[in-house]
Order: sequence, then structure tokens, then C-alpha cells
Amino acid sequence: MATNTGLHSMTGYGRHQDCADTGRPFRQEWEVRSVNSRHLDCKWRLPHMVRALEPALEKVLRRFASRGRIELNLHLSVEDPAFLGMRLNRPVALAMLEEIATLARSQGHAFTPDYSRLLHLPACWDEDRAAGNPVLLHALEEGLAAALTAWNESRRQEGAVLAADISRRVALVRQVSSELAELTPQVVAQKQQALSDRLSQCLAQCTPPGVLDEARLAQEAAMLADRLDVSEELTRLGAHLDLLEQLLAQGGEIGKKLDFTLQEAFREINTLGNKSQHAAVSRLAVTVKAELEKCREQVQNIE
Repeated sequence: MATNTGLHSMTGYGRHQDCADTGRPFRQEWEVRSVNSRHLDCKWRLPHMVRALEPALEKVLRRFASRGRIELNLHLSVEDPAFLGMRLNRPVALAMLEEIATLARSQGHAFTPDYSRLLHLPACWDEDRAAGNPVLLHALEEGLAAALTAWNESRRQEGAVLAADISRRVALVRQVSSELAELTPQVVAQKQQALSDRLSQCLAQCTPPGVLDEARLAQEAAMLADRLDVSEELTRLGAHLDLLEQLLAQGGEIGKKLDFTLQEAFREINTLGNKSQHAAVSRLAVTVKAELEKCREQVQNIE
């Protein structure tokens, strides 16, 4: 469960770097990047000497995020390896140096080893005590939390942009729905009149001319009106639009709820378009579908 309550995008970036005067024998720099994903998918890039701390660091991450593909990079500059519980594996280090020295001599080159490069060779170190260093763990947790706070702010800012865009499109859909509600009775009346005219023409062409059964005509007109009636679809569409607005105002982890509600709204307008059999209604229905589809695209990036 995330600590924030606002609407957040799943795309974001955050960074934290220790200041120069921390008083610790190391400095850390965190970078956090994320894109959208249906689930929480973490990719950690940690120096070898602190990889054992990943489970503890993931607990910090889960306070900030519940979904998204997140990449977390830590650069650690160590001034005192002993502080991290690192012990040089002297036989391995000496064997490496001897092999390189032998290679240099065979090629006629002088070899002056840079011993600081050993810090970057995992095979030369035994770091089984790093995970038990409480000062190190606390510092990394604080640094990660600072980077995630910056990352969360970038997600909040983008989430606000997404929410504004979706709200604007929902308002447009509501406006078009009102136009559909006004147009539908006219469409039904036109269809009923067209039915009456066709029946009258057919009867007039009969030999001898037929007699129009007013009761039967009224029954057929009522059945036609029932088939063309889209009031239920418009009512349900309006309810879905209400829920979308409520969710956007509520905030929090609403991405999946928004997606489901948009699917239901799309289903209603699709049914309405299929029932109408009228060019003007079909054009308005296409407009609604296009806006709902754009909303769904935006929602895929909301946590």
C-alpha cells in the first residue's frame, strides 16, 4: 500500500545524492525510474557488497509503490572497506596480480598495480558482514526514501496532468450524451413516421387498395420504438461517468477501477450505436467511443 493518497502516474524519475559532509566513510547516489505495468516489477542494480540488503530496501520501496516497472540504481563510493565488513581475500587478490604481472612481463611492459581497482573486483572480497551493519542499512534506507520521495512527486505531477485530461474528456462525453438524449426521441418519431408512410404506400399500391389497421400500426410503431429505445444505455452510461468523476476526485490507487469503469461505459455506447440505426446518432456514438478510448490509454499509466 502506497503512503500517498493522490492520483499518481506510474511513470516517474527521482534522484538522491549524499552531500559532501555526511561524516560517513561512504557516499551514496540513488536513481529511480519507472514505467507502467500491471503489477509491481522491481529491478535492482546494487553494488555487490550490499546486495544482501535488497530485501530490507524493498520494504522501503513498497511503502511508496504498488504497481509499475521500477528500476532502482545505487552508486556507492566507499572510502573505508572495513566499515562495510569487507575483508580482502588475499590469496585471490595476489593470484590475480601475479597473473597480470606475468602477462605484462611476457609482453615487455612494466606493471605498476593500482590497488584501488581491487575495490571493483567482487571476487577479491568477502563481504558477508555487510548485511549486518546497522549504520549502513539505515543510511541506505534514508537515501532510498529520499529518492522515492522525489520520484513520487514527479509521478504526482504527471498524475495531475492525466487526471485533468481524463476529466476534460469525461465532461465532453457527458455533453455528447446529453445531445444523444435529446436526439433519440426525434429519431424514434422519424422512424415511426417512415414506417407509417411505407405501410400507406404499400396498401395504396394493392389491388384492390388495402385498409390500414390503425391498431396494428400503433402496435408496430410501439415495437419499433422499443427496439430503438436507448434510454437505459444512456442512464447506465451516465452512472459510469458519475463513477469516473468520483474516482478522480477520490484519488489513491484507482487505475484498475478506472479501467474497468471505462470498459463498462464503452460497452453501453457500443450497444447504443448498434441499436440506433441513425446516421446522426452513429456519429455522436463514434465521438464518445473515441474519447473513452483516449481515456483508457491514459488510465493505463495510472497507479
